[in-house]
Amino acid sequence: MKAGLIDPDTIIIDAKSGTSGAGRGAKTDNLYCEVNESIKAYGVASHRHTPEIEEQLSYVAGRPVTISFTPHLVPMDRGILVTAYASLTRDVGDEEVRAAYEACYKDEYFVRVLEKDVTPQTRWVKGSNFVDVNFKIDPRTKRVVMMGAIDNMVKGAAGQAIQNMNLMFGLPENKGLKLAPMFP
Repeated sequence: MKAGLIDPDTIIIDAKSGTSGAGRGAKTDNLYCEVNESIKAYGVASHRHTPEIEEQLSYVAGRPVTISFTPHLVPMDRGILVTAYASLTRDVGDEEVRAAYEACYKDEYFVRVLEKDVTPQTRWVKGSNFVDVNFKIDPRTKRVVMMGAIDNMVKGAAGQAIQNMNLMFGLPENKGLKLAPMFP
């Protein structure tokens, strides 16, 4: 969006979240026997994080942005895999989109832009503060498919708190967070 390559009015975000994303509260819907061998959408058209996402996208776009966001609960302990879709504003190639990704994330220690055609997987970031991102252009629909994977246990509130504390105290942003993912 920062590079003007996507139409902000066309963003659709589909997220798959492990059960830890729902918190530790004892809820029947989050019990192993309820989650195992199943997948379900939740917070459809009303998820609590939608306003935060729209706020940040609006900041980048310089105008209000409204999105469609649907998270899904999947039978895994931790991690989030996001697939987002947006219409391109013009014909672009992989090189131009990759250059936009690399320009945006070049100074971000925890963001790893994957090689062409490699799709992010939650197991590659498990137990770490890294986020793996990539994209694929769909020339048939003139849309870009953007993907990202995080470990919501570390990259979520816990890792964010440590990163913020580091910045507040003038420490390197990655201090205490240079954990290697648990995979393989």
